[in-house]
Amino acid sequence: MEQGTQFRVLSPDGGGLIPSDRVQGTEVFRSGGEHIGHIDRLMIDKETGRVAYAVLAFGGFLGVGERHCPVPWSLLRYSDELGGYEINVADEQLRGAPAIEPSEKSWTSRERDQHIHEHFNVPGYWV
Repeated sequence: MEQGTQFRVLSPDGGGLIPSDRVQGTEVFRSGGEHIGHIDRLMIDKETGRVAYAVLAFGGFLGVGERHCPVPWSLLRYSDELGGYEINVADEQLRGAPAIEPSEKSWTSRERDQHIHEHFNVPGYWV
C-alpha cells in the first residue's frame, strides 16, 4: 500500500462498507415493516472473507427463549426506509430453520451449511 493511502468506511446510510460491530444488533424487518428480530452476529468464511450468515435472534421475551438461527446473508438487504435489514421469508420457514446455541462459536461441517441453504432454498455462499 502506498504511503498516505486511506480507507474510508461508510455506514448503511452512505453506502459502501460497514464494520461488523455496527451490523450486530441491527434490527431485522419484513418488507411491510413488521419487526422480526435483530442480528446477533455474523459468520464469515475464513478463507474467502465472505459473510456467510447473519445469526438472527428472534422470539422470546427480554432475551429469554430467544431462538438463534443462521440465515444466509444473501437473503438480507439493508433498507434505509426501515432503518434495518429486510428479509422476506415465511414465518413457518423461519420457525423451522436450524437453530444454534448462542454459545456456539464455530462451524465445522459443509453438511450443516448445505442443510441451512437447502432449508432457505438458496445457493450456498461457497458456490
